[in-house]
Parts: sequence; structure tokens; C-alpha cells
Amino acid sequence: MSARFAFEILSRAGRARRGRLHLPHGVVETPAFMPVGTRGAVKAITIDAVRDLDAEILLANTYHLHVRPGDDRIARLGGLHAFVGWSRPILTDSGGYQVFSLAARRRVTEDAVVFQSHLDGQPLSLSPESAVDIQSRLGSDVAMILDECPSWPIPQTDAEAAMERTLRWARRGRARFETLGTAAAAAVTVSTPGQAQFGIVQGGTFLDLRDRSVAGTVAVGFEGYAIGGLSVGEPTATMYDVVAHTAQALPEAAPRYLMGTGTPDDLVESVARGIDMFDCVLPTRNARNGQLFTREGPISIKNARYAEDTLPPDPGCTCPTCRHHSRAYLRHLFMVGEMSGAALNTLHNLHFYLDTMRAIRKAIEFGNFESFKTTFLETYSRRRSQ
Repeated sequence: MSARFAFEILSRAGRARRGRLHLPHGVVETPAFMPVGTRGAVKAITIDAVRDLDAEILLANTYHLHVRPGDDRIARLGGLHAFVGWSRPILTDSGGYQVFSLAARRRVTEDAVVFQSHLDGQPLSLSPESAVDIQSRLGSDVAMILDECPSWPIPQTDAEAAMERTLRWARRGRARFETLGTAAAAAVTVSTPGQAQFGIVQGGTFLDLRDRSVAGTVAVGFEGYAIGGLSVGEPTATMYDVVAHTAQALPEAAPRYLMGTGTPDDLVESVARGIDMFDCVLPTRNARNGQLFTREGPISIKNARYAEDTLPPDPGCTCPTCRHHSRAYLRHLFMVGEMSGAALNTLHNLHFYLDTMRAIRKAIEFGNFESFKTTFLETYSRRRSQ
């Protein structure tokens, strides 16, 4: 257990938890949403803008930073926090999802994943040990183990094989992690003393495999636990069932992280099932494609109905975009391809996600989470991308 890591649960509402995560670079109030800064940047906006939105933790991608500019270079420049100009916590994923998405470019062996760089086709490999070393050089607050993320749908035998390999890799990754700072890790620059490591539960949509994965991953022993392999095409109801089943089986005293999910209603539903941490590209990716999230559901700003609409994107929102700009103006920026349109849309969507998490935390604190959930879902689901 990292000396600089702690997680405390402050209040509960059913399975929903209001907590506080202590990391080397600061405190994260949970449930928390992590904006995705894949290459050390949140697309379309500056790191200062992300800070002004009061995001408390960022997610960055091990694979992409390893390929370019290189984790060795980032370590020489003082670590990822100094490189990016971000003094708050950072979580780095292992790069497993990105590698496994390169299906035509990679080959899985027991030792490692061998693949071709998406940039120049050069041969590369990522092992449980090298994923640990790369994240140590990056100096993130939370490092994820390397896992095998299967697609959906998948036969149970294939899901089982991926889950078992993830368990074997978890043991190897944890063993390597525990050598950091010793003579055995002399070649690794440990940029963040107190870095924590999270294990990842796999098993597809098969609950018995999820149970086995939980048991094996918890037996290895990590600071926190993530649920991986969801939001890959399975039905939403199935995802919720797997989340509820898996979260309930995880240790009560450890943070629970649902990887890569999801829509605003997914966040509310998953908090109700016991999840503490989230990341997703939807608020930023959809912003660049002209979709804005509002309290009444998403709207497509490129729709002609907004060409002369003087209302802000979300009349109840206090973000800089809604305080100063109309739907008509944002539609104009999108239609003419102005970069500022993507920036303003991204500011709004990230504010909406972060503000939703703040509202969830308050609702749990004040004991009215169930009524908040009901109202939010009824209102948000009233219309879809109009």
C-alpha cells in the first residue's frame, strides 16, 4: 500500500458512496469524473481551462505517450505533471485498450503484446513489467496494470482466456511495481513517490468469470480496482448488471473505477451501483462533433432549428460558454469550421459532466440521492439529440 494513498468513505446512499481519495498530488472528491487527456492534453482546450473547470484529476494514455514523445523524454523533463503543467493528480491507463484495438497490428503472447506503431509501423511491445516501468517514468499518481480487453460479443471460452491472462499479468505487474525504488529498478525513474497501482477486473458479460476475476485480482492486492471490458458494444442493461454484480464483490474499503463509461445517465446509474471513478471521451469527442449535453438531454448544435436561437446551450448552466454565447453562435462556428467552436463546446460538455458529479456528491451527502437520480434520469431522458 502506497504511503501517500488513502481512500475514505464519507457517506453512503444505498450502494452509492461519497468518498475522498488522497493521492501524492492532491485530493480527489468522489464520485469523480476524469477528463481524458490522451496525449497529455484534453482535446480542443488548454490545460488552464481544464483547471478552471475545477477538474481534480486527469487521465492520460500510456501507449500514446510511450510512442510519442516517449516516456524517457518525459522523465528527463521532470515527469508528466511538469511536462503538461498540471499539479493535480493524474491517472495513466496501461495502454492495453489502445493496443488491443489495433487488432490487425498486434500479436498477443504470454510474455507481452507485440504490435506495430500506429505512427510509423515500427515493431513495439508492451509487457506487464514494461507498462509499470513506463508509468513510473511518467510519474502518474495512479498506474493501471496491463490487461487484455476483449471485444463484444465474444465466446465465453475466449473471455475466460483473456480474463486468466489478465490475472497472470496482474501478478507480474504487481511484482514489478513492488520493486520500484529498489536496486532492481535502477533503470526506472520514479517520478512520483507514493504512486498507487489499480488492478483491472475482466470477464466480459459473464458473471461467473467476473467473480473469478475479482477473487484473483483482490488476492494479488492493489490500492484500487477497476472494472474493464465494458462499453464495448454490449446492451446498456447488460452493462449495468455486470457493473452492479462486480462492484458489490469488490472490497468495500477500496476505490472502484469503471473504465471508459459513459453517458451522463450511465454515470448516475453506475454511482447508484457503487462506482467511485469514471473516464470517457464522450464529452470531448461529441463536443467536436457538435453535440452538447444539457439537463434535458443532448442537442445537436448543427441542427437548423438553432440557426436563430438566442438561448444558451443549457439555460441553467453557469459554464463560460453558456454565460456568453448563444446556440445560434455556436451553430455558426460549427458550420464554418471555426476551431473556437470545438473549444466552446468542449468547455460546456466537460463542465456539464463535472457539475453532474458535484451534484451527485451533494445528493449523497444530504441523503437525497434516490430522488436526485429519479429527477435527473426523467429530465435528461426527455429528449435525445435534437
